[in-house]
Amino acid sequence: MIRQPAVAGYFYESDKDSLKKRIAWCYTHNLGPGQIPGEIGDKRSLYGLISPHAGYVYSGPVAAHSYLKLAEDGLPETVIILCPNHTGMGSGLATMTEGSWLTPLGEVKIDGELARGLVQNYTLLDDDPSAHIKEHSCEVQLPFLQEISPDFKLVPICMMMQDLQTAQELGHAIAETAGRLERDVVVIASTDFTHYQPHEVAKAQDQKVLEFIASLDEEGMVREIQKSNVTMCGYGPVAATITASKAMGAHVADVLKYATSGEASGDYSSVVGYGSAVFR
Repeated sequence: MIRQPAVAGYFYESDKDSLKKRIAWCYTHNLGPGQIPGEIGDKRSLYGLISPHAGYVYSGPVAAHSYLKLAEDGLPETVIILCPNHTGMGSGLATMTEGSWLTPLGEVKIDGELARGLVQNYTLLDDDPSAHIKEHSCEVQLPFLQEISPDFKLVPICMMMQDLQTAQELGHAIAETAGRLERDVVVIASTDFTHYQPHEVAKAQDQKVLEFIASLDEEGMVREIQKSNVTMCGYGPVAATITASKAMGAHVADVLKYATSGEASGDYSSVVGYGSAVFR
């Protein structure tokens, strides 16, 4: 199965050359890190990262902060992308165990051995491609990764179930399965933060959430989200990524950048928050 792009030409450019120019624009934008990745590093100290998933003109510069750090650190053998389920399609936790994903920059093959191992290791995780067919929040991460290097495999996991227990169980299953298979992985949490609030409200809410992320405290993060009713769409993927990263050896979190859509569009009346972070 080749999973066709669902939001090319909508969230990002559908033409290869135009997309490559857009990604470079994200890195050099005033909200971006200010530089395009150079030579790929080989440290491999990163276990996880957070990246937003809106249209590149809005969230791409924030996402570029995480991907610059990943490029400097070195691309892993396999990338596991955890994303929310915006469509309501598919099972509560859904992956794909065969095939590939297509973007304007080429194909990314599924790491079938790791994906099947995860399904066997965690009974709530299903092999269900239908959850991924129209979902954008995993897809938009791939061109950034492909622009760093085409030499990686993918395990996509779409999380309709985002409760803390499920997220932590999934995170431990990822760490255990990757360790058993001796697979070098990075886990990516695809999330946006507060939705459709005034800029100052969104920023104040999200800074509290980011403080728990910076402390690698997924339980405190979820409590804060529930207490303050923060409309963060991918808190489950973030909680699972923190859990997996800590289980694989991470003990430091670097929050790299926070901005809202208002800073890109100029409309501060109703914004979406975007954050980038890495776990090492």
